[in-house]
Amino acid sequence: AKYKGPKLEISSDVESEVGFSYSAFDDAVAATDYSFNRNDVVKGTVVQYDKGGCIVDIGAKASAFLPLQEAALIQEQGKSIESLIEIDEERNFEIISEEDENGQLMVSIRRIQYREAWDHVIAKQESDEVFDAECVSVNRGGAIFLVEGLRAFLPGSHLTGRLPDEDLVGQTLPLKFLEVNQEENKLVVSNRRAVVEAQMEDLSRGDVIDGLVKALKPYGAFVEVGGMSGLLHISQISMDRIVDLEKVLQPGQKIKCMIIDHDKVNGRIALSTKTLEPEPGDMIRDPERVYEMADETARIYLEKQEAERKKREASAKDIVLGLGDALDELGSNESSDASDNLDSLLS
Repeated sequence: AKYKGPKLEISSDVESEVGFSYSAFDDAVAATDYSFNRNDVVKGTVVQYDKGGCIVDIGAKASAFLPLQEAALIQEQGKSIESLIEIDEERNFEIISEEDENGQLMVSIRRIQYREAWDHVIAKQESDEVFDAECVSVNRGGAIFLVEGLRAFLPGSHLTGRLPDEDLVGQTLPLKFLEVNQEENKLVVSNRRAVVEAQMEDLSRGDVIDGLVKALKPYGAFVEVGGMSGLLHISQISMDRIVDLEKVLQPGQKIKCMIIDHDKVNGRIALSTKTLEPEPGDMIRDPERVYEMADETARIYLEKQEAERKKREASAKDIVLGLGDALDELGSNESSDASDNLDSLLS
């Protein structure tokens, strides 16, 4: 573009002295190659608000335009461009269009933030860390949470201790990733996995804990312990045989039980009440006595288990030592036989 402003008449002597002229300036401007392409990321400065968006100076022949929908990855409904970006703010912009008839380009902040969000999400998945996120909506299958500005689906089966209803919207929960697929723009998260793993860090075999019976099955009962579901197998309820489980346990009943095994990776817990029975069959005859004496009975049971473990280790050690002695004796006999055979050959 040619300079169309007022020109001062400059003598050839002055041009010669300063080494520059209007025609030389026009030639320099025309020769400048701005080389802006779609998807380029460039530095720019917001210079004014215009038509619901803003004008950005990126050093091109004409200023670029940032529309409202491209101003941020996370936007609250009804927010204006003025609340998202300030005049004179300098930052990176991505070019998302070719020049129009006026030489103007369209730019975006949202697309830069979108790529950065996926980088952060992938890093969270690789480190398998627990993170907090806010619920923005619920549906029949679960709930939607915002993670780094991206929408992630939480299946109802992975929500701990409640249903995905409207009361969940606006609440922040601890989550872990179940699936991250950038190509399909798919994020699946779990609240249960985050809660269970955190709680299971503090659980050990032999711990006596409070539980709430949630459901009865032919093979035993599911018991909720600290927001987690544990299995109390029918064979672990009492030393005596149970004919009718419903006469011993009922959904909603509070009990005490011992952790006899756990799988921290998958969040599974195996429970027992028979290890807390002062006398065989007490869970059937007098369960309250079992719960009242649970801590003491558990201490005795664990001491007995530890004594038996040490006894087994001692027995195993004796077997190994005995085997070593037998091998030494066998080696000695073979050496003696070999010596006798050598003597007979030499004689």
